[in-house]
Amino acid sequence: MSLFICFLFFFLVSSATACDRCVKQSKASFFSTSAALSSGACGYGSLAMGFSGGHLAAGVPSLFKGGAGCGACFQMRCKNTTVCTKQGTIVTLTDLNQSNHTDFVLTSRAFAAMAQKGLDQHILRRGILDVEYKRVPCEYKNQNLSLRVEESSQKPHYLAVKILYQGGQTEIVAMDVAQVGSSNWSFLSRINGAIWDTSRVPAGALQFRFVVTSGYDGKTVWAPNVLPVNWKPGMIYDTKVQITDIAQEGCPHCDDGSWI
Repeated sequence: MSLFICFLFFFLVSSATACDRCVKQSKASFFSTSAALSSGACGYGSLAMGFSGGHLAAGVPSLFKGGAGCGACFQMRCKNTTVCTKQGTIVTLTDLNQSNHTDFVLTSRAFAAMAQKGLDQHILRRGILDVEYKRVPCEYKNQNLSLRVEESSQKPHYLAVKILYQGGQTEIVAMDVAQVGSSNWSFLSRINGAIWDTSRVPAGALQFRFVVTSGYDGKTVWAPNVLPVNWKPGMIYDTKVQITDIAQEGCPHCDDGSWI
């Protein structure tokens, strides 16, 4: 328990110093095919193409956050207002970008979406753009936080789940599972991006709880009845809860909230 508290404290402090809400300056490039990002380090696979209309991004380690940044949403625009719009576009982080030349590598669809009407091919030919970006809440209308049971799961000895459709502006930093109605919780470990697993699988229908944190604020979100008794690999299960929390960051004032 003390180890968990120390970890959570460290994560809260490090997140607070990141100031996600601040507008940052960098560069962005793009992949010629979306497959590179949909099969990225977060482990979303083809499901990623349903995020932000296929506007996907690979982020540098400080944004990927060891997998905790998977699913985070960012508003981004290029700084050349003669060819790009003021509002830019929203992208969802689905992969890790190891390059030290750009903070983001986008899908071509997301890259082109920053352009003014009729100029999408023009900025695609440029290949790399000066951009500014900030983190924004993810919105999934009529869609709850969901768990996909991975094919590697082997009932009753092993369970791996992928977190999907996480709303708000948060990170999930811990996750537990228990039989419905029980207080005997077992922790899951993050094994790859948005995928968590445990070899201590309770019997029966399963409930989950998530430690959700962003900046200095954090709380537990409880999903009391998620997986049925006969849960199956490959299936997606609705948690019947959604996260809408926004970052509460203890960092200096850096943005008046205006993007224009």
